[in-house]
Amino acid sequence: MKKIFFIAVIALAATVEINAQQFKVITSVESIVPNGLGRSRIVNALEDKDYREYTSVQTDEDNTRNKSKRGDIRVKNFEETKLLNFYNLGGIRFQNIAANDALITSMINDMVANGWELAFVNSAVESEGGKGDGQGIFITRYIFKK
Repeated sequence: MKKIFFIAVIALAATVEINAQQFKVITSVESIVPNGLGRSRIVNALEDKDYREYTSVQTDEDNTRNKSKRGDIRVKNFEETKLLNFYNLGGIRFQNIAANDALITSMINDMVANGWELAFVNSAVESEGGKGDGQGIFITRYIFKK
């Protein structure tokens, strides 16, 4: 009986893969600048960064600053997929929104085909909002895990 139990435990352990989850963030930025003057893109970093290299600890007793420069944080290897702007000279372009949806869907389907699962989606709008508002973006972060 002990042998059967031991073999069952070994077989179960062999079938269970113990891996930490990985996460990946891909961001779409869609311009809401009037007259089609903005830039819209899907941005995907192709290199990893360790946040701890750019983190400092602040306490009352000790002000330990991280000596890394802001420029060190920049990612130099990334993909940039062009999207269409929400507006053109004629106003809002629903055809552009549909085209962006098709490209974003393609990106999501490609990630899923490569073993990633779409876990979360977060969006926000940044707009000046003042008189003559001529600035703005619609940003969406797609967070994948595997």
